[in-house]
Amino acid sequence: MNWKVLRHIVFFVLLPSNAISQSKINQFLTPSDTLNIPRRNGVIVSEASLATIALIGLNELWYADYERSSFHTINDNDAWMQMDKLGHAFTSYQLGKHGAQLLNWSGVSKKNQLIYGATLGFTFLTAVEILDGYSAEWGFSWGDVMANALGSGMYIGQELLWNEQRIAFKYSFHQTKYAELQPEKLGSTVLEQMLKDYNGQTYWLSFNLKAFFKTSRIPEWLNIGVGYGAEGMLSDTENTVSQYVISKKAYRKYYLSLDINLNGIKTNSRILSTVFDVFNMIKVPLPTLEFSKKGTVFHLFYF
Repeated sequence: MNWKVLRHIVFFVLLPSNAISQSKINQFLTPSDTLNIPRRNGVIVSEASLATIALIGLNELWYADYERSSFHTINDNDAWMQMDKLGHAFTSYQLGKHGAQLLNWSGVSKKNQLIYGATLGFTFLTAVEILDGYSAEWGFSWGDVMANALGSGMYIGQELLWNEQRIAFKYSFHQTKYAELQPEKLGSTVLEQMLKDYNGQTYWLSFNLKAFFKTSRIPEWLNIGVGYGAEGMLSDTENTVSQYVISKKAYRKYYLSLDINLNGIKTNSRILSTVFDVFNMIKVPLPTLEFSKKGTVFHLFYF
């Protein structure tokens, strides 16, 4: 997952008090049939406040550690075998998805959900990209902006075409040996590696079979996932493994796997369905075929 992007994400998890009854919780989490102005205003104020705080915090805390520069652009489209670009697209998709869902919960019209909610990821990440443009360490990347647009467009396009998300954008991760060789770039802890080590990241397009074959008996929770990853990368400029490992160039990997659509699991609990929806961004480890220049490999459980 793109570490530069994901350090900017704020995940909101609202845990209700035990004193509130189950029915009241379900009622609160149920989307409004008509425009609920207090909900809508609460969503707008919360998102605007959190985004502002995040951008100010990044500018004062993160970027302050690096030399400032005049605004400049960079072309990093060849870096990390495009894994970072998929990270941008994934992040933009997820932020846009939840932005639209929050407006849906508020009873906002479908049109405005797509205009003001689904573009949340693109808007926020583009603002972050502008901050990058004033940092000597990085720079404004049009490739990143295009990836952000791709992620938002993937959500909006499916809503316009099918009025549902038949193809989910997902992520999975496993630890690799490369982080030990360059921990400052790829992370020294598991959490850092999840964000920084592109060698262990896989991005998936998870297709819901029932959505494409409405009259079939295929369970709603069953998906087929197509994934992409890469291996052998130690930095964004040098795509070969260092002298500490037998010399081998970085290479791309492709995956075919079963997956579970958590949104397809039936439950009467709004809390559970909300939790399922949040965690549906993670690819469930299941039998997987891996294809690369090294041949075909079968994984009983691939992370």
